[in-house]
Amino acid sequence: MNTPQQPILVLGGTGKTGRRVAQRLTALGLPWRMGSRTASPPFSWEDPATWAPALQGMGAVYISYFPDLAVPGAADTVGAFARLAVRQGVRRLVLLSGRGEEGAQRAEQAVQASGAETTVVRATWFNQNFSEGGFLDMVWAGDLTLPVGDVLEPFVDADDIADVAVAALTQEGHAGQVYELTGPRLLSFAQAADEIAHATGRPVRCTPIPLSAFTDAAAAQGEPPEVVALLRYLFSEVLDGRNARLADGVQRALGRAPKDFAVFAREVAAGGVWAVR
Repeated sequence: MNTPQQPILVLGGTGKTGRRVAQRLTALGLPWRMGSRTASPPFSWEDPATWAPALQGMGAVYISYFPDLAVPGAADTVGAFARLAVRQGVRRLVLLSGRGEEGAQRAEQAVQASGAETTVVRATWFNQNFSEGGFLDMVWAGDLTLPVGDVLEPFVDADDIADVAVAALTQEGHAGQVYELTGPRLLSFAQAADEIAHATGRPVRCTPIPLSAFTDAAAAQGEPPEVVALLRYLFSEVLDGRNARLADGVQRALGRAPKDFAVFAREVAAGGVWAVR
């Protein structure tokens, strides 16, 4: 391993992947800085004045954009950040990107054009959406009420994403690579619910609902309009079967197979996260 002498800035360091990246850097004994509104110095995508202080002295950056690279203006924002990072001496950028999203691909191109050593990590739907994200309440209730049909997804584990990102941040040989990360098999949401039910030993089903009912409920729960629009986009255009294929990104980057959803489900169930509340 070629360990960087300068610290690594981890954007979204409290999120699903950023937290795991930070944990791995700590375990490796490598210096890193949290990139979040509560960090010191603080970082906010919405306030470009916070970018330069957060980048000061950094040698590499893990870029995770909130809420999603698919939202309007994301590519321009990420591109401006990447150019600033290079001007401040950052050598290496690792971008968490979306699979099958046109907006995400524009952001990739903007980062790649910055002049840094760039690695793109494209991810599909996370396993952890069922254990740490918006689907957790549904799992507790035993019913995944989602606007999904029989479309298949190669759910990927956030641990695999973090492992690939850390390899790209700390090792040579990943610059210029685009890693498409998936799990080892395709699953429908109903099949994912079956895996969770098997792991927990209690009924968990998937009940398809209209997209309008799902987004109306999100709005009623106080989600801002841009998030509701993002959900509508993800569950209609991105979840249309375009990603119903496996990719070899984990194998190429790490030399091992990705984690299977069943293994993820057993680990989470053993930890008690899905215990009935």
